Amino acid sequence: MKVIREKPAVIQRPHNFCAGCSHGVFYRLIQECVEELGYSKRQIIAMGVGCNCNLTLSKIDTVDKFQCAHGRAAASATGIKRMRPDLLVMTYQGDGDCGVIGLGETLNAAYRNEKITVFTVNNLNFGMTGGQMSWTTLEGQKTATSVRGRDCAATGYPIHLPEIIAGQFRPAYAARCAVYDPKTVAQAKKYIRRALEAQINGEGYAIVELLGICPTNWGMSPVQAIEHLQKKALQEYPLGEFAGGEQAELAFLRQEAEK
Repeated sequence: MKVIREKPAVIQRPHNFCAGCSHGVFYRLIQECVEELGYSKRQIIAMGVGCNCNLTLSKIDTVDKFQCAHGRAAASATGIKRMRPDLLVMTYQGDGDCGVIGLGETLNAAYRNEKITVFTVNNLNFGMTGGQMSWTTLEGQKTATSVRGRDCAATGYPIHLPEIIAGQFRPAYAARCAVYDPKTVAQAKKYIRRALEAQINGEGYAIVELLGICPTNWGMSPVQAIEHLQKKALQEYPLGEFAGGEQAELAFLRQEAEK
């Protein structure tokens, strides 16, 4: 018998993101994990400014949200968590909000190892405002502000936020995922759950970056966008865990073996 999983109880209606956009799948996975962990009614999301604002404007769900100034989601989440440590506190941001406009807030929260969970969708451009170049834009990629393709010699090279945080600070968890086929969807859910568990267990800061597609601003069909992600974007942005999770388990086993 075919089993169809019911959507999380907090999700009340379909999303209104562009056709093929990765936001809808990513957000559903987050809420599946929150529900399974028993925090559906004890969560609050600090919302960045970007396409993710659709989650608030269209009233997709019944989750408590705090709409932040552009780039200030990590700072807002820090304040919320310190005042209400009993809640599961998350940010939901795009790459422009988390890694460009709000880079200072993102890094400072990671530096202090704040007990929050950061979710950020990296679709390689400023999606909501018309597809301008982001710090995550690929070399040679055409955007509204790099019409001939990004010249990294002039603009700098793509930023790798989870790797920076894992390498420079001591976060509880850092990972990058994607959601373009069943295997990557299952992997993404595993990473999301580990990031949330790090907060529930009081371990500290966690970040999960979703490498998403943006068919509208990339000027592609959803199928073409997935192919572009697989052939180009994954070469620059590999999927995996960079701190915590299996990485931490392997390090512990190596230490034990050396004793």
